[in-house]
Amino acid sequence: MRQPLAALLLTHLLALPVAAEPGPRVTTDTVEYCGSLAARLASLPAAEREPSRSLGAEGKRLCDTGHVRTGIAKLRRAMRAAQAAPATP
Repeated sequence: MRQPLAALLLTHLLALPVAAEPGPRVTTDTVEYCGSLAARLASLPAAEREPSRSLGAEGKRLCDTGHVRTGIAKLRRAMRAAQAAPATP
């Protein structure tokens, strides 16, 4: 009795629709990724305002001098700041 019940339950579970989730963004600690982040930051409207501007500049400088992981962290902070900045009228 247990096997048919388990098979029936498994069949129903497999028939449930699976929610489509976006795949994870794969990143690497490379100078190229720094450039990609810097380009994405530059495309944001608030990228020229503080603190985004100074964080972005520091991130690019760190990447250019070989401190890629720290530079990426700064660029990510700059992007978050630019995305959170209120729009100017």
